[in-house]
Amino acid sequence: MSKFFEALEQAQQEKAARRRTVPAAPAEPVVERASVVIKPPAPAEPVAERAPVFRKPDAPAFPPPVPRRVRRSSLEPSRGGSNEIEEQLEIEEHLVSLLAPTSFEAEQYRALRHKIEQLHRSTDLTTIAVSSPDAGDGKTTTTLNLAGALAQAPDARILLIDADLRGANVAMYLGLDEHTAPGLVDAILNPSLTLGSVVQTHPYLNLTVITAGRQPTSPYEVLKSPRLGELLAEAREKYDYVIVDTPPLVSVPDSQVLARLVDGFVLVVGAHRTPRRLLLEALNLLEPTRVVGLVFNGDDRHLSRDSYASKRVYEMTVDGTRRHRFSSRSRGRQTSSDE
Repeated sequence: MSKFFEALEQAQQEKAARRRTVPAAPAEPVVERASVVIKPPAPAEPVAERAPVFRKPDAPAFPPPVPRRVRRSSLEPSRGGSNEIEEQLEIEEHLVSLLAPTSFEAEQYRALRHKIEQLHRSTDLTTIAVSSPDAGDGKTTTTLNLAGALAQAPDARILLIDADLRGANVAMYLGLDEHTAPGLVDAILNPSLTLGSVVQTHPYLNLTVITAGRQPTSPYEVLKSPRLGELLAEAREKYDYVIVDTPPLVSVPDSQVLARLVDGFVLVVGAHRTPRRLLLEALNLLEPTRVVGLVFNGDDRHLSRDSYASKRVYEMTVDGTRRHRFSSRSRGRQTSSDE
């Protein structure tokens, strides 16, 4: 037993001796951490307030002028495979609202357009006939310039009808070939022709045209046909404005037939040309409520282009009396008086 304890004691001594001989692992040096100093955020620099930028509005865009000379090949399809046609069709030089839309003269027709647009909104004026007491007063020129001024509105639907079957000039003035499509007379005499089959669209204008067509033997009887009323009623539904060039009032009875089919008449009076008695006779041939107004055409008493235009307009009042208004060219002074 004593040997057992001696052996056990010797084993413990040897174990203790081994522990003393194994060097202890050196302790890891403690790294001293640097102190972190957190700086407060710098105050934000004030942002300079930008001044608002104002852009100059674009100037109103005027429609480009229409070329006066138009090749017929651009108005109708080629025949025989050739587009070379020597004839050139010209637009009448007095159609200033088409050829020179920014000109001083075009502004006068734009003023007439403004009057028509006001009546369109207030009284639903849509179908407008343009006539004069006698031939040569400028009714066709006024008709085309009024239609051209109305057509400058890009969203407007304008139909121009040549109902002066005795002296049709609309096609020639606009540089259109009246033989390209059937005209008003053809549509009246042939009920199978629809409104769409007789209209022509001008290649340079926001304008649709019905030419007079073939010359009838009896214009009065053609215009008296119920078919004309049907065509005008259909046109009224499809277009914003229907402008009708009609024969002179006093010379022939044709316009009196048209009076029951249109909303109103614009009478053109030639300055230094139309006798007063003819004007009174023309007014007596129409109901006062049918007269939209009078255009005093060719007034050359004021020639300055630096001031406002002078255009006399006779308006029908509610009580049937005529009131004449005119814009003086002396810096826009406007007067009115009752007759």
